[in-house]
Amino acid sequence: MSLHLSRLSLSHFRSHKSAVLELDARPLAIHGLNGAGKTNIIEAVSLFSPGRGLRRASAQDMARRPEVLGWKLTGILHSLHQMHEVELFSEEGAARQTRIDGKTAAQTALGRIARVLWLIPAMDRLWIEGAEGRRRFLDRMTLSFFPTHAEVSLAYDKAMRERNRLLKDQVRDGHWYVAVERQMAEAGIDIHQNRLAALAQIADAQAQAQTAFPTAELELTQTEGAMPQTVPDLRDALHESRFRDLAAGRTLVGPHRADLYGVYAAKGVPARDCSTGEQKALLVSLILANARALADDFGAPPLLLLDEVAAHLDATRRAALYDEICGLKAQAWMTGTGAELFAELGGRAQYVEVTETDGVSSVTQG
Repeated sequence: MSLHLSRLSLSHFRSHKSAVLELDARPLAIHGLNGAGKTNIIEAVSLFSPGRGLRRASAQDMARRPEVLGWKLTGILHSLHQMHEVELFSEEGAARQTRIDGKTAAQTALGRIARVLWLIPAMDRLWIEGAEGRRRFLDRMTLSFFPTHAEVSLAYDKAMRERNRLLKDQVRDGHWYVAVERQMAEAGIDIHQNRLAALAQIADAQAQAQTAFPTAELELTQTEGAMPQTVPDLRDALHESRFRDLAAGRTLVGPHRADLYGVYAAKGVPARDCSTGEQKALLVSLILANARALADDFGAPPLLLLDEVAAHLDATRRAALYDEICGLKAQAWMTGTGAELFAELGGRAQYVEVTETDGVSSVTQG
């Protein structure tokens, strides 16, 4: 069984006025000069999962300029034993819309039929920048295992926004907080437990694999204090923190204060203190472990989106990466400036060249 796109069409999306790719389940090597529009293709694929995609852009920003007419993506998605036609579109800057098999659907429904993971250059500084990026990375992994994670995260964020509004307005009557803190506690514990379960699956996948990439030991921590482990405990913690939160004007307790701590296992060195190359290798290792775990959990490996990953690996690790991807039988969408970066793949991949003329990208399948 597999998960792959057999057809992808882009209309007025970013630099692509019109493009169609006819595909099989093999990995894709997408090559072309910088600025040709390679990343725009994998960004389109990232939208086949819940959320804002790998660039976290608004629907309006994805529209091709200068026309800004709106955009549309259509894909034929093979998911296990089923085939789905997925349409994603935005009209004149309006919010992104989703249709699955001709029926309007919520974005969260994409998580039930597809699993998509990505690694992009912007993530290279994951271990040395702020906790928000690491939480987002952790939640993408968690969402890949638990599609409902998106829904509970939305519920938590909505309730927290309401509580923060009360705090900023300096509302001190406790009755206003009871219902919203109950909602935050219920959703917050679900988020925390989902994250822990996802980390356990990643750890198991790393322990069982023979790989050329280093193993990362991961731990879920809190910015301060300890995360309550039950709904009543989190509800009580929110209640007890009200006066402190009133002074801060925001909520200081909950899963939104979590951080992901990583260690290069073989060396016992915190990921933040590793070399740039080691940090990149750890990220690749985690993406591959996530993919292996999903192959068992979902029944098929995810769509892998690896932007410019080959350029940052030596020839030995590059070949090892391609071997692991092919061993997983994952449809990996990989970008690079030249076809020579994918030489080790040979006939195991399908090749796409992207060129750009006067601001319009074109694709050629080889």
